Amino acid sequence: MKHLNKVLIVLVFMLGFSSTQAQDENNPWALGLGVNAVDFYPTGEDAPLGGYFSEYFNMGDHWNILPGISRLSLARYIGAGFHFELAGSANQIDQFGDEGIDDYMYYGLDGTFNYSFRAEQGWFDPVVGVGGGYTWLDDGGTPTLNGTVGLNFWVTDNLALTLQSMYKHSFDDDFNSHFQHWAGIKLAFGGTDTDGDGVYDKDDECPEVPGLPEFNGCPDSDGDGIPDHLDACPDQPGLPEFDGCPDTDGDGIPDPQDECPTEAGPASTNGCPDADGDGVIDSEDECPNEPGPAENNGCPWEDTDGDGVLDKDDDCPEVAGPASNNGCPEPTVEVVQELNEYSNTVLFDINKATIKPESEEALDAIVEIMNEYSNTIFHIEGHTDSTGADDYNMDLSKRRAAAVRDYLVEHGIPANRLTSEGYGETRPIATNQTREGREQNRRVEISLDQERQMSGDN
Repeated sequence: MKHLNKVLIVLVFMLGFSSTQAQDENNPWALGLGVNAVDFYPTGEDAPLGGYFSEYFNMGDHWNILPGISRLSLARYIGAGFHFELAGSANQIDQFGDEGIDDYMYYGLDGTFNYSFRAEQGWFDPVVGVGGGYTWLDDGGTPTLNGTVGLNFWVTDNLALTLQSMYKHSFDDDFNSHFQHWAGIKLAFGGTDTDGDGVYDKDDECPEVPGLPEFNGCPDSDGDGIPDHLDACPDQPGLPEFDGCPDTDGDGIPDPQDECPTEAGPASTNGCPDADGDGVIDSEDECPNEPGPAENNGCPWEDTDGDGVLDKDDDCPEVAGPASNNGCPEPTVEVVQELNEYSNTVLFDINKATIKPESEEALDAIVEIMNEYSNTIFHIEGHTDSTGADDYNMDLSKRRAAAVRDYLVEHGIPANRLTSEGYGETRPIATNQTREGREQNRRVEISLDQERQMSGDN
């Protein structure tokens, strides 16, 4: 018996350190170890026995106690506070009520359905139960109907001190009903904790990863109070408002969404600073303290010639000119007069559109002047006097204007900057009644093509 006691004590400690919960759906098994006492006196029968419950606590006169561990039980949790317990006990009877008797060996095997009133995780655990069993006394035995009440005091999550009293009603008239009491310990065990974190799989939201009870068994690797499975940045301590991600620069933009996580900046530039507020972040802004468009790398557009037309829109960025001519200078009245002084000296063969060689010097001077106004469209006009038929004069004037245009194109003036037209005798500048007047009317004039200039058709 002494060796048995030692083995059971070792088993108690092993179970005590391997389990962490009271008997419930997580730890469905419970082992009970203790000392039992058998009392025949308060069973309501004739002498030498007393009335029911009389001298119920008279341990010295009526209780039969076998020193050492004399009761062993195993219980299985069923659910909703119910569990079934199977218990075996042994004793030595030397008190039968008020009479002493020879030592009889007593053995009991009992099965009981018990109900626990224990509140969730509470330490105070009242129990009631009903069941049946079989009791042997010396050479005889009888079945019994059992009713029990008891108390469990859970001193740790898996270890309880237990007190229990059971009434065993005998179905054999020759075998007395009696009370059996016992005191001992109860150990809950049998739960599955795959990851060994102290939270059983049934309640563990992360059963294969060690975690913390406050997070239902899930880990919090960065210790920021947000479990990993809800943490968008599980390896970096962060803030709840950013799903566990940090905001290193404190600009209200979490680091994963912040293109400049160590420098505070507005949301409009994805968390990067923009000192001049032009929408170009400082690291990409060639002029970080002057607002400028992104297409100019954050710098303001220049106006080199100061004509009010920005260089990006100025076809002549180094020479001032009006916006109407895309920033390029326009010929003045004096320049147009100079062009016409040269054009009036252009000579043609009689009744032909062939330019005489001596006119080339004047035409080359016209090319030089036109090159100074690279954005201007010029119009070349051909005119005749009234001598000859109208149709002939109109055709001749057209061909002569076209001949001048062709010469200018051949000598470097872009064709899209020149137009030509013949007007025959319809636009005289002097009388056709005199020789001098007719000479003045036979002419080539150069003007600005205002219509194409305004439409931008160049």
